[in-house]
Order: sequence, then C-alpha cells, then structure tokens
Amino acid sequence: MEKVIDIEDRIPTLKKRRKKRTNRKFIVLILLFFIVLAVLLYFQSPYSNINKITVNGAKLVDNEHYVETSTLALGKSMWGFKIEDVENLLLKDKWVKEAHVKRNWLRGVTIDVKEWKKVAYLAGDGTYYPLLENGELFEQKGNDTPIDAPVFIGITGEKTIKKPVAQLAQLKPEVLALISQVNTNSNDTNPNAVKLYMNDGYEVRAIIQTLADKLNYYPSIVAQIANLEKGVIDLEVGSYYRPFNEEYNKISIDMEANEDGEMVDQEVTEDEQQEE
Repeated sequence: MEKVIDIEDRIPTLKKRRKKRTNRKFIVLILLFFIVLAVLLYFQSPYSNINKITVNGAKLVDNEHYVETSTLALGKSMWGFKIEDVENLLLKDKWVKEAHVKRNWLRGVTIDVKEWKKVAYLAGDGTYYPLLENGELFEQKGNDTPIDAPVFIGITGEKTIKKPVAQLAQLKPEVLALISQVNTNSNDTNPNAVKLYMNDGYEVRAIIQTLADKLNYYPSIVAQIANLEKGVIDLEVGSYYRPFNEEYNKISIDMEANEDGEMVDQEVTEDEQQEE
C-alpha cells in the first residue's frame, strides 16, 4: 500500500520553497535596480565620453582630416552617434575607398580608412597632383619631386588620363615602382601609344589598352637583355629591343641655311656622316 503523506506534513516544505523563490525574485530585482542605476550614472558621467580617437590608414591626408570629417571629438558622447552615419561621411571623400568605425570599450573610437592607391602624378601649375587608381585627381598638391609614382607628361583630358591610370593600377607594385615618367607617344596611326621612361634606364613603348598585361613581364624581359646596353623595349605589337645607339642614331638632323637664308632641317644618314 502507498503511504499517504498528510498535508500538514508538507506545509513546512512548501513554505521553504516559496521563501526561496521569493528571495530569488528579490535578489534579481535588486540586481536589476543596481544595473539600471549604474547605466544611468555611466551615461551622466564623463566616463561615457570619448577620450581617444585612433585613425589607421591615412596616407594622402593627415589623421586630423578624418577626425574632423567624422564630426567626432574628444568629450562627445560615445553613444551619441551612429556608426553608419560616420562611415558615410568619411566615404564622401573621393579618395577614400573604404571606411570602418568602431567603438573601443569603454571610451575609445577607432577609424579605419582604406584610400585609393596613388598610381601616378599629373604635372601642372608648377606642381604635381596625385592620380588615384579609381581615375580621380587628388586635388591637393603632391610632393615637389615625385619619387613614389610616375609622372604623366603630355597626357591631358579626364577621359584620356583615366585609361592609362586604370592600366597602371593593374601593375604589380614592384613594376609600378620602376616607372619614372609616362609620356604620350600618340600619332595618326595610333592615338593610344605611350612612352615610358624607367628608373633603370630603359625606355618602353606600349599601347594603353595592353600596357598592364605586357608591362607586368618587364622584369623578366630586362633580365634577358641585362648584359646589353640600355635601349628601347617596344611592346606595341610584339616584344623586341633596340639599343639607344641604334634607335636614335639612324637619322641625325642638322640645321642648314637655304638660298633665301632661312634655316631648314637636313636629314643626314649614318652612312653620309661616315663619308664626311
């Protein structure tokens, strides 16, 4: 037979359980109260304000520019701004490719920017303006003497400039670093021809549309002719090399007076020079 427990015997146990539940509820309420109080005190205190702003990735402009653009400032509330809004403000600069903002607990904010890479300089007004890989002209003045990117000479017009810039952006960094100057070499036959002067002394002739594909092989091409004298590497159609002596001494131009006393150009070939 089952043992029947009298209700009076169970009352003390029920009372203990009720008391434990009541105590738990009371403790939870006390904890919630202190948490809410702590949060309120935190938001009302200086400890909820920004005391440090860190900027990473700034190269084209200084860190202060990005701090000002973000509208963040020391002493402002850590929670008085939306991250997305600040990132959108930073992206308004046409030289900014990516922008990420994050709060660093408890009082710091970090701004990470990724700028469009500088691939060339455009000479003008006695100074040099950086050209970015997205084709935009960075309107602030660059270095007095560019050494970290090639200079464009004789290449004008926004659309015309963007074509070689897009090609340079596809070059390997080590190849881009070898280019000193990019000149237009356009003619009636090919308006997209360019001439590049390299830091190692060679001259490269190429077509804008195939510039990146062919010039990325430049180190291996030079390695094959390293024991020869400096010269022209022509990548316009195929890929061939001519020493400077052979390329530029085919024809020499002398100035000579005609019967009317006017100075005119006279072409003299190498054979004629030797006969003289």
